[in-house]
Amino acid sequence: MTLLIVGIIIFLGLHLIRVIAPGLRQSMIDSLGEHGWKIAYSIVSILSLILLIYGFGQARQVTGMLYTPPVWMAHVTLTLMLLAIICLVASLLPAGHIAVKTKHPMVLSVKIWAFSHLLANGETSSVLLFGAFLAWGVILRIALKRRERAGELTLRPFVSGKYDLYAVIIGVVAWALITFKLHELLIGVAPIVM
Repeated sequence: MTLLIVGIIIFLGLHLIRVIAPGLRQSMIDSLGEHGWKIAYSIVSILSLILLIYGFGQARQVTGMLYTPPVWMAHVTLTLMLLAIICLVASLLPAGHIAVKTKHPMVLSVKIWAFSHLLANGETSSVLLFGAFLAWGVILRIALKRRERAGELTLRPFVSGKYDLYAVIIGVVAWALITFKLHELLIGVAPIVM
């Protein structure tokens, strides 16, 4: 469980630097240069993600249940995950209505992902992991709203509604691949038992 906690703290802490230590990012850029900062940030992100994944795998084997969700909650999770993946795809494409209306579709995607997994997983390790990511998403969204109001952040302008169609099509395909194959292959748990 310790590795999971350390992984969560490093990974999410790194992704909250602008919120919790606003001057640190700029001082790192000043000392390492923009390129050096991006390289260091990427390396620490990847290593902490690996630690988090490994720690979660270890913790899953030894932690107990905090609550037992009803079986039907898995269907709610699957539905919410479709929305999460569509939002994620929308965040990676030029802005359509989804990106403009949600303002920060990637952050929303993470919040939906975390919340939906809390609905279907009651193990201590899962609650810790998904609860931490949900809290991160909420904190980051509040910080982004403040930056918008202060004029530090400009939202992406609308480009075309066709990108919403692309987001839905790609999202549905990705959701199906994850649901019916990749989740079990990568995580070891089948979302739908056939």
